[in-house]
Amino acid sequence: MSQPKKQILMNAFNMNCVGHIHHGMWTHPEDRSTDFNSLSYWLDLAKLLECGLFDGLFIADIVGVYDVYQQGIGLTARESIQLPVNDPMLLVPAMASVTQHLGFGVTANLSYEQPYLFARRMSTLDHLTQGRAGWNIVTGYLDSAARAMGQTQQIPHDRRYDMADEYLDVLYQLWEGSWQEDALLADRQNRIYADSTKIHSIQHHGEFFDVEGYHLTSPSPQRTPLLYQAGSSRRGIQFAARHAECTFVNGATPQAMKAQVDTLRHAAVAAGRRADSLKVFMGVGVIVAKTEAEAKEKHQEYLRYASPEAGLAHFSSSTGIDLASFDLDEPIVVGKVEAIESVTKAFSGWTKRRLLEQHSLGARYPVIVGSPSQVADALQVWIDEADVDGFNLTRIVNPGSYRDFIDLVVPELQSRGVYKTEYAEGALRHKLFGQGAQLNSLHPAAKRRYQPQPLQAFAG
Repeated sequence: MSQPKKQILMNAFNMNCVGHIHHGMWTHPEDRSTDFNSLSYWLDLAKLLECGLFDGLFIADIVGVYDVYQQGIGLTARESIQLPVNDPMLLVPAMASVTQHLGFGVTANLSYEQPYLFARRMSTLDHLTQGRAGWNIVTGYLDSAARAMGQTQQIPHDRRYDMADEYLDVLYQLWEGSWQEDALLADRQNRIYADSTKIHSIQHHGEFFDVEGYHLTSPSPQRTPLLYQAGSSRRGIQFAARHAECTFVNGATPQAMKAQVDTLRHAAVAAGRRADSLKVFMGVGVIVAKTEAEAKEKHQEYLRYASPEAGLAHFSSSTGIDLASFDLDEPIVVGKVEAIESVTKAFSGWTKRRLLEQHSLGARYPVIVGSPSQVADALQVWIDEADVDGFNLTRIVNPGSYRDFIDLVVPELQSRGVYKTEYAEGALRHKLFGQGAQLNSLHPAAKRRYQPQPLQAFAG
């Protein structure tokens, strides 16, 4: 009996700004990204993605600005390299109101958010979306953000993850343990909206946080929102293995990606979870047309609008190194930095010329160019050989990149039996894992669920 084909998961990768990943493409005449301040822009996008049966819209975010390249924001402002950038969370209720199934992953930096109020905001989103809310957990990496938030410099890399572990523990206590499942009665006849005996104050006194109080929001459909995480450093993998349900990785080849995926899955097992408790996504851009020749022609056209230097400026802040200070063919020597550790290590020794070539489309993300069957073939190679579960599809021209994928690639994937033809019912977590709306018993959050204390025998 043959095994069922692995279903490809698909997120749209976007940001509440003009220039997200493929820098310079905002100048393309068909790109709408300069309309990002318009609500209709986001409503149209959400409806389009749901028509394409996308699993989610993943919204990136940063706190701070890219001011490392040329030691200022000159190029950042000119090319709108994630500046200006608006709050991603405020978009979600509006987009949820015009969709029924599309999930929403919002990025929020826990280094600058107190857990007590953040728990309420995420629970509110989960209620308003009827269980379609996810959180991308980030700890930040920009010194500009640290200074803006009153710190002299960024908290050291591994120390940020130590704080994040405790932060998540506080949230689990609030989301999972403060309200019992049957605490909310809404009993009009007896005038009892909630049973106070089933609402519990958490008492947390740790190294980083002191929290005493009741969760302000009653249990949402998922209680804990779906948890995303993107760190691939040694400490980031350890964190993902403990907490994440969906994680994002990037690799130059399927073989390199497979090594990362294996590391993540083994780490999850070592943390007491199952290897399949992680859904692994990779970032990818797609340029597709009806024929290979048309796709290549479109690619060449896009190159005329992209800004490799803007991509390099973005990369400078990811590494914490001013790449403008290097000659074109000078090897880039990397010392100890507190930015994105995995990115910095991967590109140590490269030259600026090589990086500019890699950023020809304004980003270092892999781009698949071809006909629908060629794109589908390439995606399946990553699924089969790298053992990823799905993709974060970047916008190159927005919304044209998504529309082309939906019109041309989705039917091809469906014909191969590797992409859904309809949505499953239920919360986002259930759609992705098929095991219910709430976290399973192997996740550390389960240990924070309320457990009634056994009655003590009377010793009289």
